[in-house]
Amino acid sequence: MGFDNYLEMVAGLALFLFGMNMMSQNLEKTAGSGLRKLLQALTKNKFLGLLVGALFTMVIQSSSATTVMTVGLVNAGLMNLSQSVGVIFGANIGTTITAQLIAFKLTKIAPILLLIGIGMMLFQKKKSVRGIGAVVLGFGLLFFGLNTMSNSMAPLRTMVEFQQLMVQFKSPIIGMLIGMAMTAVIQSSSASVGILQALAMQELVGIDTAVFIILGTNIGTCVTAMLASIGTSKNARRVALIHLLFNVLGAFIMIGLVSIFPVTTWMKALSPGSVVRQIANTHMLFKIVETVIFLPMSGLLVKIVRKIIPGEDPVREPEKLMYVEDHLFATPTIVVAQLIMEVNRMGKIVEKSIKNAVQAFVKKDQDLVDDVLSDERVTDYLNHEITRYLVKANQLELSAKDALLVGAMYHVVNDLERIGDHAENIAEFAQARIDSKNLRFSKKAIVELEDISEKCNNLLVLANNIFKDSDKDRANVEIAPLEQEIDDLEKELRKKHIKRLSSEKCTPRSGTIFIEILSNLERVADHSTNVAYSVLEDG
Repeated sequence: MGFDNYLEMVAGLALFLFGMNMMSQNLEKTAGSGLRKLLQALTKNKFLGLLVGALFTMVIQSSSATTVMTVGLVNAGLMNLSQSVGVIFGANIGTTITAQLIAFKLTKIAPILLLIGIGMMLFQKKKSVRGIGAVVLGFGLLFFGLNTMSNSMAPLRTMVEFQQLMVQFKSPIIGMLIGMAMTAVIQSSSASVGILQALAMQELVGIDTAVFIILGTNIGTCVTAMLASIGTSKNARRVALIHLLFNVLGAFIMIGLVSIFPVTTWMKALSPGSVVRQIANTHMLFKIVETVIFLPMSGLLVKIVRKIIPGEDPVREPEKLMYVEDHLFATPTIVVAQLIMEVNRMGKIVEKSIKNAVQAFVKKDQDLVDDVLSDERVTDYLNHEITRYLVKANQLELSAKDALLVGAMYHVVNDLERIGDHAENIAEFAQARIDSKNLRFSKKAIVELEDISEKCNNLLVLANNIFKDSDKDRANVEIAPLEQEIDDLEKELRKKHIKRLSSEKCTPRSGTIFIEILSNLERVADHSTNVAYSVLEDG
């Protein structure tokens, strides 16, 4: 096998992987948004989750993408651990479709697919059509690369060294290790099985050798999900671990079954004369059998991963609306009432965020920093979604009172979102204090920050209650004195800290951070005042 063959093989592999990636990414872009909602909605039980996971993966042609997406949904609190199990199992079945498509030997029509795909991308202005064109182009590149790679391997048939190497692969452990390594590197079991099928096209590998490599590819594909779970919640890491256990335990169970039953003989009888199809069928059979074995044991798997990763995640707000739905717009009065409940919920979240941000700084607590950053993402989401629904509500025939409430809520959600931003700023200062050993703050400075933050928090709680109750009297009487007290205290603490800087009781960097936190807290008080005064807008 000469240099030109190796070059052709590498080029074919590159085209194959690029085509698969292009097809997968564009399928996800074209159908991903709707599919993600479907994935989230239709996972109420493990059997439905299994079906959705399989269909989802068949469409986007990537079990890794499905698994990573599931990890993300669990991490965001949009799916629980039990719901994720069925999706993971289904994804493992869905990923076998790629091998089935390859077995149809569509290499002859690859040039036609390339022409159609390029034509759709170049001569169509519609984004959706161009997306479909990219999918077709990726599909064509996949088969063109596969054909190129397969043809380049033809000389391997006469290489004694390669034949001896293939004999070694018949060992279950060696075969699995090769499959694992190959898939861990390219991070796609579908691609690994595709390469195996390319070898089979040149009669370089038989089903007896391929069977153990296939099992190894199933384990190797877990690398992507494990990497995606780093730094996520405990439940998200448990999802990745379930995926790993399913594939590792399943692989060893399949080795046992292959040694007991004549599986390869059955595969040969099912598709005589086509090793490519035999590989595809074996890949699918393994996944279906593994699912049949483990689906009834899904509850046990959940218990096992909870033992391996003990403890519970802190209770965090889910990134979704809790009270407003589209069907409520048939009754305008109810919609306004539900929107107020969403705004009140948003207010409670920012109350917690400000308190946690300051405590994260005071105690140098990483968990509290993470809580604030998580709540900030939810706050941003709520600001966007509540505002979207307020625009929609404003188009309804509202009473004069409800119209004023909707107008007030526009401003309130904006002020609450800004308070969330200030909490994030303080959390970032807390992170800097955690990460650096050179930031020194006197005990007096810490006490002063706690004092002004408590007053700011009290004002925010009062403002949220005034908005919730539409209490104009308290807005008129109680808010202004509290805000003035915070403004005066902020100026006083600035002066005191400048004195401490002059006497070198803290570093210039520490002084800057102290002043910045004071400024953020003072702005929190301003936005809280705006929230309270929103109830006065109707006169």
